[in-house]
Amino acid sequence: MSESEPDIAELIDDIIETRDHPSVPHELAILPLFNVVVYPQTVTPLAIGQEQSIRLIDDAMIDERMIGLMTLKDENQRPEHVTADDFHHLGTAALVHRLLRLPDNTLRVAIQGIKRIEIEEIIQTEPYFRARVRVIADEMEDDLEMQALTSNLIGLATQMLQLLPNANNELQIQVTNEDEPCRLSYLLAATLMFRSNIADKQEILTITSVRARLKRLNEILTHELEVLKLGQEIQSQVESGINKHQREYFLREQLQAIQRELGEGDENAAEIERLRTAIAESGMSEEAFAQATREVDRLVQMPPAAAEYGVIRTYLETMIALPWQVRSEDVLDIGRARQVLDEDHYDLEEIKDRILEYLAVRQLRKERLGEDKRNAKGAILCFVGPPGVGKTSLGRSIARAMSRQFIRLSLGGVRDEAEVRGHRRTYIGAMLGTILQTIRRVGFNNPVFMLDEVDKLGADFRGDPSSALLEVLDPEQNNSFRDHYLDVAWDLSPVMFIATANTLQTIPPPLLDRMEVIRLSGYTLREKMEIARRYLLPVQMQEHALTEKDLQVTDDAIQVAIEEYTREAGVRNLEREVANLCRKVAVVVTQSGETVQAHNGGLPHQNATFPIVVDAERARDYLGKRRYFAEISERIDRPGIVTGLVWTPFGGDIIFLEATAMPGSKGFVLTGQLGDVMKESARAALSWVRAEARALAIDSDFFETHDIHLHVPAGAIPKDGPSAGIAMVIALTSLLTGRTVKDNVAMTGEITLRGKVLPIGGIKEKALAAHRAGIHTVILPKRNEADIEDIAEEVRQTMTFVFVDCMEEVLAAALQEPSAKRAGVKAKRSEGRRAKKNNGTIIEDTVDIETIE
Repeated sequence: MSESEPDIAELIDDIIETRDHPSVPHELAILPLFNVVVYPQTVTPLAIGQEQSIRLIDDAMIDERMIGLMTLKDENQRPEHVTADDFHHLGTAALVHRLLRLPDNTLRVAIQGIKRIEIEEIIQTEPYFRARVRVIADEMEDDLEMQALTSNLIGLATQMLQLLPNANNELQIQVTNEDEPCRLSYLLAATLMFRSNIADKQEILTITSVRARLKRLNEILTHELEVLKLGQEIQSQVESGINKHQREYFLREQLQAIQRELGEGDENAAEIERLRTAIAESGMSEEAFAQATREVDRLVQMPPAAAEYGVIRTYLETMIALPWQVRSEDVLDIGRARQVLDEDHYDLEEIKDRILEYLAVRQLRKERLGEDKRNAKGAILCFVGPPGVGKTSLGRSIARAMSRQFIRLSLGGVRDEAEVRGHRRTYIGAMLGTILQTIRRVGFNNPVFMLDEVDKLGADFRGDPSSALLEVLDPEQNNSFRDHYLDVAWDLSPVMFIATANTLQTIPPPLLDRMEVIRLSGYTLREKMEIARRYLLPVQMQEHALTEKDLQVTDDAIQVAIEEYTREAGVRNLEREVANLCRKVAVVVTQSGETVQAHNGGLPHQNATFPIVVDAERARDYLGKRRYFAEISERIDRPGIVTGLVWTPFGGDIIFLEATAMPGSKGFVLTGQLGDVMKESARAALSWVRAEARALAIDSDFFETHDIHLHVPAGAIPKDGPSAGIAMVIALTSLLTGRTVKDNVAMTGEITLRGKVLPIGGIKEKALAAHRAGIHTVILPKRNEADIEDIAEEVRQTMTFVFVDCMEEVLAAALQEPSAKRAGVKAKRSEGRRAKKNNGTIIEDTVDIETIE
């Protein structure tokens, strides 16, 4: 139930207030109230809409008209499905005085509170609540403090009623003439607790002592009065400000009229003329020029003090500052471009060739077709690869090769579409989107524009930024890109956009379709050593103020840093380790000539001999304890353990799959935070192994008496995908047959229930991960054979790739041949199980399958 609209008040006028009310019976029908508290000795209008409540009122009108009113505990709870625990058990016994039945089958009733009551027991729940109740009397005291509290409450109520916009004179008279503290407290609680929540209103009803109730009301009404005073003060300030602005407007108009009569020039005329000149010289498009001219004409018609004057002027200044016709001249020299790209980056031949192709086409269009290179559409490339492979730095090199300005915009975490397309000028504080802001900042309209981390765009209630980029990255549309703030077409076709991402999975397909994807895989050991020697070490020596007279790093030291202290597809962590070496040497250089405890083996170091040569041993001393070890041979030394290959946004990696068995009843447990696809691959692998049990020489009753547990370590890392299918089959087969996996073998591929091996992606990244881990043999699906061409020649020469089409070929390539000892044990165990079955006795098998040689 809820409090009704004010029109029910006319029902209350006819209620005759009496001091002698009927006694409260021991049993009453209970009406739960929604968001309203009814107090004794007060009249309250209610709207009744629930079917059970309407029936309750109808029955009460036939009987003694007395019901119990209890307030719901939760303000947000709707009264459709209320239980006895949902409402307070202390409320008010009330009389139903007047009833008005409306055409929509709802009721409007006037309720007069009689006494406070408390529920002792719920005796009925259908069709409405009935309960045994007891009356709770108020505890009255008559002393000076009660008189003071009563007087103070009357004063607070009088002040509040005077501050209300629609003062109720009748209520003010009633409050002033009320001489009974108990009735006064209920009257004020029912009429003046405007901003109090239901809990505070229920608290007033709960307090038995009239003295305590008056004190609590003094606190609440004092707060209400302060809020009313503050609101009136704010209203007065607003009205005063409006009157002030109106007065200033009329005075300025009069001042301008006086100046015109005296022949004095308008101070704003010079500024308007400056804006017109700047607009004419900015080289805007026809549409932009017409828009700017209209805005200047509007500016002339309004006084400088107007609020919109500053908005229009800011808009015009923004349009003027944009580089409409300012662009850098491309250096179309293929030889110079190749030299620049080779200087800045090692290898990456595919990307370098793509850039040279782009420049060559532009040069031919200019020379043979006579086309202005300004009309050539910009290429939109997307570099995809793990962190640290040089995607961002490659964009800088492209800009330097083309003699263009380079700007970078990080899109990681961008969720608001307005950040890309700008805000409309109807909003306060509107501004250009980041695309045109960065172009304005760089001062040229044809920069190399890098959209970094495009795969990390977000979307929420503020819009989808990736949808806003669809127009930006479409060569057929971006020649008329419209920023919401600018609201005129801007030509983005001269801009060369380059996007970077770690993965393509999170890029929306429509956005991905507009970009040319170029993959950057991880580096091999040789490539990392070349990068460290040519780029990382010289840069870090320069940043640490070291020269070749101070430091020399051997190839063995670089190899130690790569193999023992980093394990990554890129070179970001390798750069940190090189910086670490430089810092250690910098300490020795600054303390040369002094006896110090150097980091070199922890020995005193006096008058060090320069240059300091960092070899493998000294590199280990400087870099600390080793972080990565070759663990392939240690982790696959028993049946049931297999090395798999996976792809991640940070490059390829290896994983270990471990299977074990224990006595049980056909259970299959999967752990390692596996995704749904990977779980399905595991179940498919188990089904294939069970179907081929006889061919694999697995005991036919093994699955009936054992549980199998398949675990993929690094359980805190989520894993998913179908490419571990054949590795799971090999892990289960190795476990159940006791045949260990061959040394230095890793595998990847999807499995079907027929035992077919399906192709997968990320072959290059997985092969590089196997190479980094020291694996010599990789088992791949037959259909991925063509992908081997993408792998570096040095990796192909040091590794053996076995291409398979079915699981029989995988078993032959991955598992060791069964030993005679294993065959004998299997035969004895099978005979023992058959004997046990024949005797009708089930005895636990004590043979541990993982300990069989």
